Amino acid sequence: MNILRNPHTSSRAKSQSNSRARIALTIGDPAGIGTEIILKSLADRTLLALDAEFTVFGDQRYLRDTYDLLRNHGNLLIADPDRLDIVDISTNEAISLGIGNRASGAASFAYLDAAISATLAGAFDAIVTAPIAKSAWKQAGHDYAGQTELLAERSQVDDFGMLFVGKSPHTDWVLRTLLATVHIPLSEVTTQLTPELIEQKLELLRRSLLQDFGITNPRIAISGINPHSGEQGQLGHEERDWLQPLIERYRQQHPNVQITNPIPPDTMWINPARAWSDRDRVSLGHDAYLAMYHDQGLIPVKLLAFDRAVNTTIGLPFVRTSPDHGTAFDIAGKGIADPASTIEAIALAVELTKIRRESP
Repeated sequence: MNILRNPHTSSRAKSQSNSRARIALTIGDPAGIGTEIILKSLADRTLLALDAEFTVFGDQRYLRDTYDLLRNHGNLLIADPDRLDIVDISTNEAISLGIGNRASGAASFAYLDAAISATLAGAFDAIVTAPIAKSAWKQAGHDYAGQTELLAERSQVDDFGMLFVGKSPHTDWVLRTLLATVHIPLSEVTTQLTPELIEQKLELLRRSLLQDFGITNPRIAISGINPHSGEQGQLGHEERDWLQPLIERYRQQHPNVQITNPIPPDTMWINPARAWSDRDRVSLGHDAYLAMYHDQGLIPVKLLAFDRAVNTTIGLPFVRTSPDHGTAFDIAGKGIADPASTIEAIALAVELTKIRRESP
């Protein structure tokens, strides 16, 4: 693969002020909607008004092909690749829209790998990643559960997590949900949920709320593991035996953190839904939520904020965000992909970068 900096745009990028947030954008799987949502996002007026500079990591041919295809689709607002800063990462293998395979997986891996290297070298403050197909990565010989795990490995960190962030268009309240366990079978959840893991996630969440969001006295809601949070051992013993004692110890160690007792999973999301939709009930929402496993946390997140939720990897030495959806191979090239989540991901990356810079 040949990695080049677009000579037209590199000189322009160098002239930008160092105070601007420097954001690397990867196009994800080139057979999916990544090129479309990136080009649509970079034409969005709200993003163009931000104090930031954007560099796209991907194959310039696919960006150009997508642009040529979409500019004939009615009145779509899309960015011209010739006017963007692009790190051109090309491959000789043919890739077709809508068909994720070994070649598209190898390409999307290379885009992210190059962006990580440049960011770790200090060229960028944040990476925003378009969606990849995990199956295509595996076909290309890259056995990772997802982009998050590669980012953590390359950054040499073990303490990291997936925090989903969504800002309500109705109340401006911000929903933040951290997953204790992520991409594992449901049958393995109870074996992986240990006091050590939950304490680690709580501390990771506390640090992120301070470092990334500037929240010094956070209110955190924590979900139970079992129905009715175990109902005093009748429906499961984890809450009684170790989760409640762990919470009480954590309160003593961090008196500035308000943390709930384990809330039954089927009722924990009622108040966030009220805070999301009703300005008079915003106070019912917490600063963050800790969910025990993937679907326990993401079903409510996607019900409330499907087109606005952003996946944020916390614990990295730089900011990383991504839209909370997949490659959508079935609609690639049709001009109907919604860039809303990507726009939110880019805006959040800029915001978090500036908060980190201002943190003591």
